[in-house]
Amino acid sequence: MKELNQINNPYHDDKVIDACSLFGVMDTSGKRLSGEGVIRAITNMHVRGNGLGGGFAIYGLYPEYAECYAFHIMYLRREGQREAEAFLKDRFDLVYAEEVPTRKTPGIVDPPLVWRYFLEVGQHKPEGQSEDDYVVDRVMEINTKLQDAFIFSSGKDMAVFKGVGYPEEIAAYFCLEQYEGYLWTAHGRFPTNTPGWWGGAHPFNILDWTVIHNGEISSYGINRRYLEQFGYQCTMQTDSEVVAYAVDLLMRKHGLPIEIVARILAPPFWTDIERRPSGEQKLLRTLRQVYGSLLLNGPFTVIIAHQGEMIGLTDRIRLRPLTVGVKGNMLYLSSEESAIRLICPDLDRAWIPMGGEPIVGRLKQPLQPQPQGEDVRC
Repeated sequence: MKELNQINNPYHDDKVIDACSLFGVMDTSGKRLSGEGVIRAITNMHVRGNGLGGGFAIYGLYPEYAECYAFHIMYLRREGQREAEAFLKDRFDLVYAEEVPTRKTPGIVDPPLVWRYFLEVGQHKPEGQSEDDYVVDRVMEINTKLQDAFIFSSGKDMAVFKGVGYPEEIAAYFCLEQYEGYLWTAHGRFPTNTPGWWGGAHPFNILDWTVIHNGEISSYGINRRYLEQFGYQCTMQTDSEVVAYAVDLLMRKHGLPIEIVARILAPPFWTDIERRPSGEQKLLRTLRQVYGSLLLNGPFTVIIAHQGEMIGLTDRIRLRPLTVGVKGNMLYLSSEESAIRLICPDLDRAWIPMGGEPIVGRLKQPLQPQPQGEDVRC
């Protein structure tokens, strides 16, 4: 063992940069599934984390409030809650609000207060501005100007649950085995260069876009400065946050398909571009010129999700792992194949995708209205 450690770590560096666990599952028929299998799968990769961050994103979660923006807000003090709620009531139509149900869980220490709010924009937005842009502006306003309040989830019919702890502890704390959704992503974090705190756990979210990430974004500085030109403010103290805002900018605001977005975030090397057909060369060169500041430098695997779609993407030379599994209508994305086979041992197919090539799962048909589920009460 000593000799193996010397080979793997010749400089005795105790900084682990290849960990973090990612897992995503989507039923492309739109059928909702419970969180039990997802929790088992991410727990199977326990050793890839260190207890400083765990989290989940769930889609199709709030069918009874499907047309409302669902804000999940963490409060460090009661004063922060009073200030934030006054802000929300002044700038939105408040449909419903409640504290997010939790249970006492070993390993979860000093959690913030977490509430959820179902909101409609109504007549509050300026003429000519879209509702989504209005919501993004308000999220950025609260997260930069209000004390002790952080919006960490702001989409429709979906939500993020996250915090400091192993993912199985976060799942137990938020009673996630009682929830259902057609798409789940889960993350176990091993922070590298950023602190472990409740807002800095994954997933990162804006509107219904969520991102979970394994790796290190060494281009964070230039990515952040580029995004700030469009009104995004990075407040969660981690390099991964820029990926969520970049995806929102490129796919929602600029209307680019994921196949093009992948060429922006993880473009081919210049030497590879020079070998492409002339038309493809022109496209790739144009993307590098226009969006060069959004290139994600460094090793990464991300799972991106929004309503109706789940996407897996690695850096162009695949320095972080990603395994894909398919069984009927089910699409699985994971850091390890073992986590997939734990809950679906008889896959139709499993493979490792090429670096920089997106894996995309989409709903086969629009979601149909579903009966309201029972309230979650721990």
